[in-house]
Amino acid sequence: MNGEQLPMSQLTDLYSRLKRFSTHFEDCFSRKPTHAHLLTYMAGQHSSLQRKSIEPMALAADVPPRTLQEFLGLSRWDHERMRQRVLELVIKKHASPSAIALIDETSFAKKGSKTAGVQRQYCGATGKTDNCVVAVYLGYAKDDFHALVDCDLYLPRETWAENSERRAEAGIPTDLEFRTKGQIALDLLRRTITAGASFKYLTADELYGTSSEFRAGVAKLGIVYVVELNPTTSGWTHKPRLENQRAKKNKPEDMQAPRRVDQTWKRGGPSWHTYRIKETEKGPMVWEARAARFWPSHRGRVLPEAWLLVARNVITGELKYFLSNAAVDARIETLLHVAFCRAEVEQLFEASKGEIGLDHFEVRHYLPLMRHLIVSLASLLFLEEQTRRLRKKLLVECMSGQSGDRSAA
Repeated sequence: MNGEQLPMSQLTDLYSRLKRFSTHFEDCFSRKPTHAHLLTYMAGQHSSLQRKSIEPMALAADVPPRTLQEFLGLSRWDHERMRQRVLELVIKKHASPSAIALIDETSFAKKGSKTAGVQRQYCGATGKTDNCVVAVYLGYAKDDFHALVDCDLYLPRETWAENSERRAEAGIPTDLEFRTKGQIALDLLRRTITAGASFKYLTADELYGTSSEFRAGVAKLGIVYVVELNPTTSGWTHKPRLENQRAKKNKPEDMQAPRRVDQTWKRGGPSWHTYRIKETEKGPMVWEARAARFWPSHRGRVLPEAWLLVARNVITGELKYFLSNAAVDARIETLLHVAFCRAEVEQLFEASKGEIGLDHFEVRHYLPLMRHLIVSLASLLFLEEQTRRLRKKLLVECMSGQSGDRSAA
């Protein structure tokens, strides 16, 4: 969808479609000029500009940069309603009884100390501890459609959440308390479910999956999770029993010691079975897996029975460990499909940053930053839907061409 790769006729058509798409958010704005700034901002995000921050987008649209600065930071409009509208559009067109929730985070490398939430922490964008801002995202997956439908900013406890001076300087709402990334993810889930979304499954990486509190929160919402585990997670492949059968209390020291999941089957164990996870542009994704019922351990307590899946890449030998609260009769291939669906959210982050400049923001205060993230949700949804439409159109044209070739022959 990069402007340099499309003919002028398609660019004109896409702008017309973007203009119609922006009308879905008219009631988020009390004034038409402010709503018009939304179209300017989104058009800038979909342009071929190398840098999609406020100044180059404004200059390309022949409007003063201050206009877009005020649009994000000072103008009165309902960004929370826009956040919900993005979700409503996804539900209206793509609702599915088998929808998968994708939980992940992304980081934005930033210099200085003034941007809301910034501090030295692990930065996925640079692959090391770096100065960055982190946001937690909720994605929506159904068959070949994927979108980001909600997000929230992570505020580190000591440097931001409990620092009243920095909070005030960055305009962080007084009622916004510290939340772990897992708590933010659960809040996103609850908010989208309250707004009408429905998820059958959820997947997340080990940062979230290793947290028993996060898993319990997901299960309480009635969602089947298939989450990655840290290899050091421990538990039992048989329901633990008391070593001292006469013990009156179920004390941790009276039970068999739990084993780390990466040391569970040094010998023997369930057989490996080969699964074709999905088709990719590079060919089929094939992993071997073994599965067994598992009782996780947490601070000496035995947690509810679940599925433990160990997956091994047939080419590289890479190992991944997953835990799922799925029923005993669940199909392992279904659980693996859900687990590996998390790669879709990484592709969404790549498209967000590479195509619409999600990480190009230069605002520092909380409000304009959150508004940028929310507008970017809408821009990404438009990008995904139009990319999907153009691919189908190209496929139809190719099929028609092949049909014509056969007729001529």
